Amino acid sequence: MRTLRRLLALGGSAALTIGFIVIGTGPAHAADQATVSILHGIPGATVDVYANGKALLKNFKPGTLTDPQMLPAGSYDLKVVKAGDGADGDAVVEANNVKVPVGANITVVAHLTAKAKPALTPYVNDVSTIPAGKARVIVRHDAAAPAVDVRANKEPVFTDLTNPKQQSAEVDAGTIKADVVLAGTDKVAIGPASLKLAEGTTTIVYAWGSAEDDNLKLAVQTISGMHGTPNGVPGGSGGQATAQAGSPVAAEAAVLGLAIVGIAISGSRLAKRRVTITR
Repeated sequence: MRTLRRLLALGGSAALTIGFIVIGTGPAHAADQATVSILHGIPGATVDVYANGKALLKNFKPGTLTDPQMLPAGSYDLKVVKAGDGADGDAVVEANNVKVPVGANITVVAHLTAKAKPALTPYVNDVSTIPAGKARVIVRHDAAAPAVDVRANKEPVFTDLTNPKQQSAEVDAGTIKADVVLAGTDKVAIGPASLKLAEGTTTIVYAWGSAEDDNLKLAVQTISGMHGTPNGVPGGSGGQATAQAGSPVAAEAAVLGLAIVGIAISGSRLAKRRVTITR
């Protein structure tokens, strides 16, 4: 399998205008809603996304990470079809009875599995308080690629990360130089690239695409407001990775709640870090 490339080519604003519609039986109060964003992580397929039979996203292009949207909490049947095929078109991928809890900040990722099959993976984003001077980093492996280790300033931070797992760490706020190596080796596959981690933010990095097809890329989502009690639900912005491998791109942004309802329907010292692994 070809080595991973372009994984740490960060950031950039999504150029596609996304049209969301609220899907429900009636008006919903803010207290009954959840924050949702969308990432399209399946290469080569422009799609339409349907929720409960109604259009949620149209002409959704690969690599697009939408701004956060408020949706009524509840259960959703999600279906991704080729753009223009309509609600009754053949599903690229679908998932029924997807739970969206009240007040949740969720990222639903439509992506390729390690064996390059379309899949839909929802993630609940960690928006808990972060200690003063710290930032949270989450890395999610949503690519058709082997296990990798992610390093900061040449020190391993996340190890043996496989699709569709995620790992997180609280680190000193600041700028780090990150790269990706094949798991258990020092062989650099992507990077290095600069990543700016602001105090009180959660930065989520998504690896998507296919190693075999040589189109691996990165999407970055940043959620702000964790350095104190947020006033309301944290908001944010989406990003799209298009830079070449090794290009240093600062990932700053600010926010994001739920990312990915449709991918085919998604100088700091780290010695004192706290690492959480989700399996």
